[in-house]
Amino acid sequence: MKQDGLRRQLLDLLGGGHAHPDFDRAVADLQDELRGASHAELPYSAWQLVEHLRIAQWDILEFSRNPKHVSPDWPAGYWPDATAPNERDWEHSLAGFRRDLKQMMELVADPKTDLLEPFPWAKSANVLREALLLADHNAYHVGQLVMLRRLLGAWPPKRRKL
Repeated sequence: MKQDGLRRQLLDLLGGGHAHPDFDRAVADLQDELRGASHAELPYSAWQLVEHLRIAQWDILEFSRNPKHVSPDWPAGYWPDATAPNERDWEHSLAGFRRDLKQMMELVADPKTDLLEPFPWAKSANVLREALLLADHNAYHVGQLVMLRRLLGAWPPKRRKL
């Protein structure tokens, strides 16, 4: 009960979309030929960013619930080798990202989860810290994805009515 307000705020933060586009908006209707495109101003393609988001989020989720989890090697294990995906890999990555985000949100939402209790396997970490890390990491890279789409001319800007 004491953590209900914090829990709601974390879920809202993880869901995203308040101060900036969320993941689904950032990947919506991205043409196949642009998924592997990059721009001189950014070092990654949309595919590399999406897959990195999926891998890092999965790692944070697993670290948060599995004491035997072993993280991938940094940095090679967090970025795909290919700059462009095939359709199956793209869809797999999108589905994996959405599934793992849902599972992290379920962990946060579970009233049995003490958000502040340190993990027995990592005393400096707890669900609150990992949820904040996840939200921060996702927001950063979703922002890069939106910027890349803008640079590639593939972002439909919203015009505000005055």
